[in-house]
This record gives sequence, structure tokens and C-alpha cells, in this order.
Amino acid sequence: MKRYELDDAQWSRIAPLLPGKASDPGRTGSDNRLFVNGVLWVLRSGAHWQDLPERYGKWRTAHKRFSRWAAAGVWEKVFADLAEDRDNRYLMLDSTLVRAHQQATTGRGSGSKKGASIRPVGRSRGGLTTKVHMACDTLGRPVRFLIAPGQSHDILAVPALLECYQPAAVLADRAYDANSLRAHLARIGAEAVIPSTRSRNTSIPHDPLIYKMRNRVERCFNKLKHFRRFATRFDRLGSHYLAFVHIAASMLWMR
Repeated sequence: MKRYELDDAQWSRIAPLLPGKASDPGRTGSDNRLFVNGVLWVLRSGAHWQDLPERYGKWRTAHKRFSRWAAAGVWEKVFADLAEDRDNRYLMLDSTLVRAHQQATTGRGSGSKKGASIRPVGRSRGGLTTKVHMACDTLGRPVRFLIAPGQSHDILAVPALLECYQPAAVLADRAYDANSLRAHLARIGAEAVIPSTRSRNTSIPHDPLIYKMRNRVERCFNKLKHFRRFATRFDRLGSHYLAFVHIAASMLWMR
């Protein structure tokens, strides 16, 4: 088995979730395992698709198939299925800025409103960046992602990150301290374990023992950034980058 490839146990977990099986309607996929291993090679190495080793087949064919699966939401569905066994007692929120390589902002539609909508890239202190918003379960495993331009505020992503979840508490840092968010958490019956900002006239208490667990979401981001296609955004389309995010997160669930 090559360095970046799935072992037999990992493959057995995701194989039934992928399209192109003999039991599926339509055309049967050509060696799904070889194709997924090729995608993992690109994800982990951060290399160009053109540099895909020959053992994985033609790079254009692999890239086209990856794009079709990304557009169809296949990678997100695989991640969602693996993340079904989550612990929702506490949910932890955080975000990270990912530097966008200049090739992520070039090509058709770049600079236009249409281009901005399909490429959530913005300007922040780090230059051209994409912000990855993440919710983790009690054990620090990723359960949901959103991507947005780098300058967007963290609080804007919270309603979508928490949709359909009913945690006992939500843990987040001071960047999430806002009356509107606290009111939203109260409506869904979740305790806000969020430190108050220094600008508040009266500090709002939080449970310091539960808050100590929040480092798990930061550690999760550190693990995800071992995948180079996660740590730097090279993809022009947001759907392609988000697909790599979901694949990296799926690998954490299969460890």
C-alpha cells in the first residue's frame, strides 16, 4: 500500500457510499478505489493534478471525475454518513483562515460578482484568503463545514453550522460573543459557553471547566492542515475546495 492510500478497513467503510457500484443504475465506475486513492494523493501532497502519478490513471480523467462528484455532493454525503456517529452533547465552533493561492482567483469570472459567488475568496490581514467555519462534536471530531470570504465575520455562519442540532452547550471563543448569538442559543435551548469581550460593561459568566474542552476544535484544525490541499487553497471553484475539506474530514473519522 502506498503512503497516501486507504487501507482495507478504511475502504470497506466508504465503498458502499460511493456511486458507480455494480448495483447502481447507469454506468459502473472504473475502479473506485484507485480513483479515490489518486484524489487522496492530491489532497495530501498539495501537488497539481497534472503531477498525479501514472499508477492512478490519466490526470484529466481523474480531475473530471472529481469535479462531477464535487458538483453532485458525493464527497459531502460520504462525510455526513461517517459523521452520523457524533456526540452532540457539546458543539464547539471555530474558524480558520486559509491562504488562497493566486491561481484560485484567476480564470473565467475572476473579479466579477459571479466569480465571487463561486469562489468565496476575500481580503483579510493575510491577503487573499478563504475562511473555513467548522463545528465539532464533544470529542473534537468535525461535523459540519462552511466556507466564506476571509473578511466575513464568524457569527454569520453560526445559524447554518447549528441547524438541526440541539446541543446542551455551544463552546466558542470571544469572537462569538454577541447578544444576537446568545439569544439564538437560548432559543434552541443551548448554554452559551463563551467568554465575554473586554468591551462589555458587565461580563457574562460562563462555565470555565466546560470551556477548557474548546481546545479540541483547534486541535482538529491542526490535524486537517496536515492535508496540504486544505492548508492552502489552490482551487478556483469553491465547490472543489469544499470537496477537499470534506475528504480531509472524512479521513479523520476513519482513523
